[in-house]
Amino acid sequence: MVKNMVKVSFPGSNFREINLQVDDRLSECLTVQNSPVLFGCRTGICGTCLVEIVGDVFPPDVDEMEILETLAPNNKKARLACQIHLISDVEIRRIEL
Repeated sequence: MVKNMVKVSFPGSNFREINLQVDDRLSECLTVQNSPVLFGCRTGICGTCLVEIVGDVFPPDVDEMEILETLAPNNKKARLACQIHLISDVEIRRIEL
C-alpha cells in the first residue's frame, strides 16, 4: 500500500520544497542538506528545533507544551520540529532564539 505524500516547504530560506510521506516524523527526514531546521536532542527537551509551522499537524502533547510556553510564549504556530508527525502539507520557518 502506498502512503499519501505531503509537501514540506521552507519559505524565506534557500531550501527547496520536499515531499514526504504522511505520518513521517520530521526529525527522521530533515537534515542540514535538505532543510534549515537544526536538531539537537530529537526528544523535545533542548528546543534547538523550534519552528513556526503553518498547516495541519497534531497538537503538541503536555511535555512539548511546557517547552513551548518557555521558548515561544504566545506563539500559537510554534512547535518543536522533532515532535511533529506529518498529516498534511506544511510550511516551516525556523525561530531564532
